[in-house]
Amino acid sequence: MSDLECGLADRDCAPCRGGVPALDDEGVAPLLADLNAGWRVIDGHHLHKTYRFPDWKQAQAFVDAIGDLAERQGHHPDLQLSWGRVAVEVHTHAINGLAEADFVLAAKIERLANA
Repeated sequence: MSDLECGLADRDCAPCRGGVPALDDEGVAPLLADLNAGWRVIDGHHLHKTYRFPDWKQAQAFVDAIGDLAERQGHHPDLQLSWGRVAVEVHTHAINGLAEADFVLAAKIERLANA
């Protein structure tokens, strides 16, 4: 089941103010399974995916779209823009790890990429 079918992308990012533990491997596994291929968990700490584009302009437009989404959700990923490539990293800074909101944001970014 993809993120578009399971509804993960339809949720809002619930803010995490800290004071809760980051997700462990058991909590991460089902959420990661709901994301489209290409998303990886790095060191149990953050989500990562690299998107490829045919040129700079389309990559930059994708970064702009992610920026607008991040502002609406109040959850901001780390983005790296280079010619024809955008690398996305998502984690919850307040807990220095992964929360459900990170997977929600990743699913929303995936939806943008497939729009």
